[in-house]
Amino acid sequence: MTARQLDVLGCDIGASESPAGTGGHMRVYVETYGCQMNVADSELITGILGRAGFQMVSGPESADAILLNTCAVRENAEERVFGRLGELTQYKNSRPRVLLGVVGCMAEHLREEILRRARAVGLVVGPDSYRRLPHLIESALAGPVVDVKLDKSEQYLGLEPDRSGGVTAWIPIMRGCNRFCTFCVVPYTRGREKNLPPEEIVRQVAHAVNHGHSEVCLLGQTVNSYHHGETDFADLVRLVGAVDGIRRLRFMSPHPVGFTASLVDAIAEVPSVCPHVHLPLQSGSDAVLTRMRRDYSAQEFRAVLSDLRRRIPGISVSTDIVVGFCGETEDDHRRTVEFVEESRFDFAFTFMYSPRPGTFAARFLKDDVPAEIKRRRISEVIALQERISAEIHAKLIGSVREVLFEGAAKKGDAQSFGRTADFKGVVVEGSFAPNSFRCVRITGANAHTLTGEVLPDTGAGP
Repeated sequence: MTARQLDVLGCDIGASESPAGTGGHMRVYVETYGCQMNVADSELITGILGRAGFQMVSGPESADAILLNTCAVRENAEERVFGRLGELTQYKNSRPRVLLGVVGCMAEHLREEILRRARAVGLVVGPDSYRRLPHLIESALAGPVVDVKLDKSEQYLGLEPDRSGGVTAWIPIMRGCNRFCTFCVVPYTRGREKNLPPEEIVRQVAHAVNHGHSEVCLLGQTVNSYHHGETDFADLVRLVGAVDGIRRLRFMSPHPVGFTASLVDAIAEVPSVCPHVHLPLQSGSDAVLTRMRRDYSAQEFRAVLSDLRRRIPGISVSTDIVVGFCGETEDDHRRTVEFVEESRFDFAFTFMYSPRPGTFAARFLKDDVPAEIKRRRISEVIALQERISAEIHAKLIGSVREVLFEGAAKKGDAQSFGRTADFKGVVVEGSFAPNSFRCVRITGANAHTLTGEVLPDTGAGP
């Protein structure tokens, strides 16, 4: 089958949004993979489709169109999607008119492979084409359609996402990335940085708060590189923090290079900013950081971490670690382990390096660390970080923390899960409404989660 490209679809590229009613009674199911930016994109997609007359459903069984919103950051995420597409083919087989689609970063990055490996897929849409989704879905009913063109001007201004299903309001303040770390595919799948006007961001935050969201998270691939006119990210944090009714303000993911003194001051001084920062280290070795083009040394990262902890006592800091990057020696690995031991991050996301097609590392550097060595190294980092996290959590037993509940815990409806302001996960007995705040006395802890008992609600507020 030959997939039709955008230019033969007859779509109006300049249209603000597809007209209401385009979807008729077509039922659509959206399944999301990857980061919080993808969650925000799925909310954008469901908002666009809902206004166009499509009916959103909670599972693939009753859907006329099934869309997977995908991630291309790591190979494992892509293989999960291909596996899921195989499972979902059953609905196409039993109901041939069902449309199976792939949207997001993986669609942009692997459009040809998707059509080759997943023959049931009839729609492939990149992250700058969501505005046209109602037209694209209807066009794909007549045959496969591909629309993955990056658009330097698309910022989805004026489109309200459907945030009905979540506690946190995810607000993308920028799209794309200009850094081009050698291992990262994001600049190729999402394009260069595009920053939303600050007044639009403040409008979106106020809208979310007015519709019941107490917590807002500002999103960007390197969120602290935000700059629009005379407004930098520190200014934006202060503008958003001044929105009436906001109780918790988060942001992710920042880059260590962008932590200016004015930003650290804003984090310390704006009351609603949560005392948690995700600060990606990637490696404790200067040689590896140079090959990654991270633009900082281990010592420079250490200085940023020290400044944050000095200005915001008790701040929680998490990080990302990649093991087995091109040319990583045992000495490089030892430096990473020592840095993690010294830094005592609250928690860490750890990954084994896998080459992403099209990146500088995949094209020009050799993936020369054997898989068994990568597995050993990641096991060592995980074991160390779990010990540190358990020690940090154990010190919280007996303290009282304000928890924002998100819903039922994984073990079932008999327990509820929420987070503290410093991003600690807490499980309690009983059912507590999502988006509700309660004070919890911490009674137990392990490396991953705190447990506690909810204190009587005195009505006094936080």
